[in-house]
Amino acid sequence: MKTPGKENVHRILGIDPGSRITGYGIIDAGSNQVIFVDCGVIKVSGDDFSLRLKSIFDSLGDVIAEYDPVELAIEKVFVHRNVTSALKLGQARGAALLAAATRDLDVFEYSPNEIKQAVTGRGHADKVQIQHMIRVLMGLREPPAIDAADALAVAICHAHLAQTRKRLAIAGADAS
Repeated sequence: MKTPGKENVHRILGIDPGSRITGYGIIDAGSNQVIFVDCGVIKVSGDDFSLRLKSIFDSLGDVIAEYDPVELAIEKVFVHRNVTSALKLGQARGAALLAAATRDLDVFEYSPNEIKQAVTGRGHADKVQIQHMIRVLMGLREPPAIDAADALAVAICHAHLAQTRKRLAIAGADAS
């Protein structure tokens, strides 16, 4: 969404996917700033995994309809030890990606280390450090829920890297 009166501002939806808890964070990103809009978590329960995926898809569709972002930034799947958990996470990501695709959002994906580096300056920061930095960067009184903070971190990472890509493209055009 272009914020009225602000030509170079666009709305980004960050997603921290999960099969039980999916975090979302929404920011408005401008040329040199990010502005907090909202964040939260989508909690799903039950044993029927397909219904949990549908709930994630439907809930993210509601968030997209309410806030009208133009881009979605999402964390890539990270496989550490438990392959089954990684598969479920991948399916939750799929529900989020489908929610974005059905609403014509541009999608950008980032690794956990890229996200942590962009927000804390350390590629191996823990969740509490991310939560603290999000509170500080967004000027929040209280830190958001961990999954919501992670989602905001994804959105901020995208905003920063998009600005860097834009500056490089302009520099490349100027050099031509």
